[in-house]
Amino acid sequence: MKPWPNESDLTICFAHAAYQLGAEFAARGRKEPHVEVRSLDELKARASEAAVIVASGMWRNELIGVAPRLRFVQSVSAGTDQFDKPAFAAAGIRLASAQGGNERAVSEHAMALILALTRQIHLARDNQTARHWRPMIGDRARREDELGGKTLVIVGLGRIGMRLAGLASAFGMRVIGVRRRPGPESGIDAIVPPDRLGEALAQADIVALTCPLTPETEGLIGKAALASMRPDALLINVARGRVVDEAALLETLRAGRIAGAGLDCFHDEPLPPDSPFWALPNVVVTPHSAGETRAYEANVVDILIENLDRLARGEASLRNQIV
Repeated sequence: MKPWPNESDLTICFAHAAYQLGAEFAARGRKEPHVEVRSLDELKARASEAAVIVASGMWRNELIGVAPRLRFVQSVSAGTDQFDKPAFAAAGIRLASAQGGNERAVSEHAMALILALTRQIHLARDNQTARHWRPMIGDRARREDELGGKTLVIVGLGRIGMRLAGLASAFGMRVIGVRRRPGPESGIDAIVPPDRLGEALAQADIVALTCPLTPETEGLIGKAALASMRPDALLINVARGRVVDEAALLETLRAGRIAGAGLDCFHDEPLPPDSPFWALPNVVVTPHSAGETRAYEANVVDILIENLDRLARGEASLRNQIV
């Protein structure tokens, strides 16, 4: 790996369209020079100055070739599928994720989507917009529902999945986790391996995706998985859009083969205005905002500062190390 620069040469470039990461960093009294950019063009213009880049969605792997001083990239997000890890290793550049920085926010957002769909909050909001006082419903199948005794299948039992399991348990839900590693976990009623995914889905009232995007999880929820779900089941995706086959999901929702979906992430983001998902009455769309929280800047800067101090001491391991 490349040698770590001294403090005066350690320019940090914070690159995010909205988050106030530079201001949070400055508030900590750190002495390292830093700049904050809000667009990809600005990042490309300033990348050559930076020894450290703090970015996620704005990152482009071609920046490696135009940033000769770059030694470390701190991802702003827990996901790191946008980073070319072999290219980082070949260039001697370290990489760490922000895993754990938004685990509370994402798990609570997943629970909010579950509650919104089961209590029909999205329909109530539509009725409010239309100034319509909905009468009481005689058809039981069309009423709001409650969570106690329902089965939640969580695909991915990392920090977010485990925290969601705790929230679901507090609502009296039965929780089944899907992951490679067997063994008991507090708050989990059963754990099944990925090759038994269909068996787990068939038991689910609600399926929540909290897994990372990997070659194994890309397209995981496709035609076969959706066919395993019950017609009254719900799908919640706070993972990555490409974990789900969108064409298969769209067909399934339109045909009423599952009851609905809460979707925070999509293949193409922003979700195009002509996407059919916007208009589906049994879908709640949020704009990849599950990880947003008023505490996010502080959480990411905590991780960044710990890693800067480790690198300055010459330590080999980083918090949330990827490369």
